[in-house]
Amino acid sequence: MTNVAIVYYSATGNVHALATAAAEGAEKAGAEVRLRKVAELAPAQVIAGQPAWAAHAEQAKDIPEATVDDLLWADAIMLGTPTRYGAMASQLKQFIDITGPVWQKGLLADKIYGAFGSAGTAHGGHESTLLTLHNVFCHWGGLIVPPGYTDDIQFHLGNPYGTSHVGGEGQPAGPVLDGARYQARRITQMATALKRGHVA
Repeated sequence: MTNVAIVYYSATGNVHALATAAAEGAEKAGAEVRLRKVAELAPAQVIAGQPAWAAHAEQAKDIPEATVDDLLWADAIMLGTPTRYGAMASQLKQFIDITGPVWQKGLLADKIYGAFGSAGTAHGGHESTLLTLHNVFCHWGGLIVPPGYTDDIQFHLGNPYGTSHVGGEGQPAGPVLDGARYQARRITQMATALKRGHVA
């Protein structure tokens, strides 16, 4: 069995929807999946003042928070984030920053990695945000498996670095969710092949 950890941050639910679709895609490809959100850092009063943010916090309250052990357990890891000024959200960055001790031991190396996200506008930092996550994967010694243009859906979505949603167009639906499922399926398949190679 291939283990896939899908770790994400979502304020209003767009990245949560992508993460859920990715979990479906990985499971369909035969993986055991851990869907995990990272801890919220924003003050409760700030969240309460934003109806969409507050609603999603309630919706996602039962999803377990990610731990470093989830990364150690996984053969493949997908990280998801909304865009914040062309980079990942601070909530996800904070989680990444606590991985130093296991990174120093090489325990995050030789795993399959992928990224997904959402930005408010079409040119709001989709690629740059995903590439900031790719930078992390390189430091970890991981193997990045992007969707590329390896499926017809990618020619429709147009982002070879990872699934990304334009938040200003409403909640994720249709092709973008299919894209997340496809990306997770591809990552799972590559992780399974790598794992079998190690066993051999």
